[in-house]
Amino acid sequence: MKRDIGILRAPNRLDHMIDIVQQHVLDGQRVATAIPFLSLLRSSHPTPVSKGVLKPSCCVILQGQKRVHLAGEILDYGPGEYLVVSVDMPASGHIVNATPDKPYLLLNIELDPAEIAAIVLEAQIAIDSEQPVRGAFVGKTDDTLQESLYQLVRLLQAPAAEASFLAVGLKREIIYRMLNGPYGRQLYQNVVLDQQDRGISKAIAWLKDHYDQVVRVEDLAQATNMSVSSLHHRFKAVTTMGPMQYQKQLRLQQARTLLLNGDLDAATAAYKVGYESASQFSREYRRLFGAPPMQDIKKLRATP
Repeated sequence: MKRDIGILRAPNRLDHMIDIVQQHVLDGQRVATAIPFLSLLRSSHPTPVSKGVLKPSCCVILQGQKRVHLAGEILDYGPGEYLVVSVDMPASGHIVNATPDKPYLLLNIELDPAEIAAIVLEAQIAIDSEQPVRGAFVGKTDDTLQESLYQLVRLLQAPAAEASFLAVGLKREIIYRMLNGPYGRQLYQNVVLDQQDRGISKAIAWLKDHYDQVVRVEDLAQATNMSVSSLHHRFKAVTTMGPMQYQKQLRLQQARTLLLNGDLDAATAAYKVGYESASQFSREYRRLFGAPPMQDIKKLRATP
């Protein structure tokens, strides 16, 4: 007789998700799936610290452990826990616990802030405070959220068209579960305040559009309908850094991408992202990435 595994007790869900995901991943690679918003990651070994920009997403660890650095803040999370990012966040991170026998396994669910705001509105979820909250946080899955995640992972075994169609409703269910869980306020507050023109995403979008230009804080405050003091307070509360530090990290990340993907020298990349001094660029690049530009790029290109 075939056993029905549609509904499992909590201790078994992670094990079954691990079994399914192991069939669809390659070690050391992020793998896209037939579900447009879901990707998978597996690593058999701890990894060195890498820097980048976190995008709005929910990252659920099934096995292993990871550490994320946000400016001076450290976030650790492991099996059954998740990292949610509601705005673009410069950060660094590394896998701290993984072995060939028990590899690090991650579900990455892309989040659309507009979709979250729509669910908040449809479900009539109340906002209890207008104080800014951090744009990234760690939460723990409860039974209902784990069941929704399990049903999503099971779709990896379904035909592609079926998985893509049914996953849409499960994604909304997962977002709803998180919104109504103990960490819901941290997920929806920044998103909804942005819809009401009182959030930081507008400032982040403006900086991304003007990252290679000389920016005055006063101009950014005016563009986002905030006072300079309010902008500083809200921006640092959400992103852990000030607007100008954020712009600098955007410049350096973009320069790294240009160097990695092209045949530019460091000076040309510096000027393309808005630096007037190649020596200043080199100093700040080394401070962020731990090595001078071309030495860093050579190391990256040598990494599988």
